[in-house]
Amino acid sequence: MEKVKVLAQYMPAEAAPLIAKWIDYFQCEFKISKTRSTKLGDYRHPYGGKGHRISVNFNLNHYAFLVTTVHEFAHLITWNDFKNKVKPHGAEWKKNFQRMMVPFFDLNIFPHDIHKAIDNYMSNPAASSCSDLHLSRALKKYDTDKADTLHLEQLPIHTTFKIKDGRRFTKGERIRKRYRCVCLDDKRIYLFNPLAEVYLVSST
Repeated sequence: MEKVKVLAQYMPAEAAPLIAKWIDYFQCEFKISKTRSTKLGDYRHPYGGKGHRISVNFNLNHYAFLVTTVHEFAHLITWNDFKNKVKPHGAEWKKNFQRMMVPFFDLNIFPHDIHKAIDNYMSNPAASSCSDLHLSRALKKYDTDKADTLHLEQLPIHTTFKIKDGRRFTKGERIRKRYRCVCLDDKRIYLFNPLAEVYLVSST
């Protein structure tokens, strides 16, 4: 019960009992992690005497935390079935992710827009992971306490912005799925996800 109570602080309470069962059934080390800018969650297969390990960033909203958790458990199931013989987000992983989402759909846990975005994501074989922009947009709508941040795609081309570490950039054109931006501090070029959280730099 203690595990359920802890999980319910980070995800919809109705989902916590099932996730707790998965953690116990698969004897998985489940860690609520500090913020990582490069990933929302992580799965590591058994190695060096350690079992399955999953970590999920603590600061995600409840729906994003749950979707990320299911995402990582789908990796666990796929590894159990195929080890390293299939692509990380290939057809096998997609099938497991879809199957493991069903109980939460049955519980009507997700708002309609997130439910629809997950459905669309699973029917689109071109989408590689939960970095799918439509799903990410739907999830980010439920973020809180981020009134001073913007998503890069909201800014006009040539706008100056900064990121959490203080570096300043000028937004450039979109190249395929990312924006080409020039760092004003070192003049190097960086590619940014359209949903990267940025801060507008005042022109005054």
